[in-house]
Amino acid sequence: MSDNFLIDEPIKGVKRITINRPESTNSFQFEMYTELADLFRQIKYDPKIRVVILTAAGTKHFCTGHDLKNPGKADWVPEGVGKPFFSRYAIDVIASLPVLMRNLPQPVICGVNGTVAGMALAFPLAADITIAAKSAKFVNAIHNAGSGAELGISYLLPRAVGAQRAAEILYTSRSVMADEAERIGLVLKAVPDEELQDACLEIAKNIVVNVPMGIWVTKQSLWHNMNAGSLEQAIEFESRGVYVAQSTEDKVEKQKAFFEKRAPNFSFK
Repeated sequence: MSDNFLIDEPIKGVKRITINRPESTNSFQFEMYTELADLFRQIKYDPKIRVVILTAAGTKHFCTGHDLKNPGKADWVPEGVGKPFFSRYAIDVIASLPVLMRNLPQPVICGVNGTVAGMALAFPLAADITIAAKSAKFVNAIHNAGSGAELGISYLLPRAVGAQRAAEILYTSRSVMADEAERIGLVLKAVPDEELQDACLEIAKNIVVNVPMGIWVTKQSLWHNMNAGSLEQAIEFESRGVYVAQSTEDKVEKQKAFFEKRAPNFSFK
């Protein structure tokens, strides 16, 4: 892993990924997309990682999208192709990031400090829970780049704030400040800047004490059932997860820990 991302474990079972290019507004170069995608894939198959926190270094910028001044090199794109083909190959990797986030068995908490713009708007939208610093600003910059909605933002935003509000934000490219983001449901809450990391960790602590498989199947059910065709279909999908979670040894350990008034010690079995 390069210095573009800092990785730490502030509490047991919580992996924190910090975007680390504050001198360049934490914007992404091409190689960073593959780095983060590979990191998500590694995390997916590590059951000891219970929660992922995605945040950024510094206080002014969470991420301002792609680095247009120093874009880096998209090594996965075949040499010699024209611009339409380059864009098509490039977006395959770039647009995989919100999908990878949603497909992680671990809940993802996004801690937004400062400005988030362009393609990076997909990160707080694809996260399971997003907390914003009071200084945070959400900028829909797609029209400044002469582009349109990308990375699933046209899918994710209306599900967070409603269709009409999403349309107004997407069509006008106006910015949304942290307090409004909380009010309209774009984020869970806005907190003082100095409390952002603690707020993310507090939620993470309340997740890691629960049965690992139970959290996994609950996350699957939550996002799958956003598009369920009926209540019956939603319950059927949930029930499949319940059967699995109820069969784990961790479920027994959680019950014992509850009655013995202690922290559970999960074995992932």
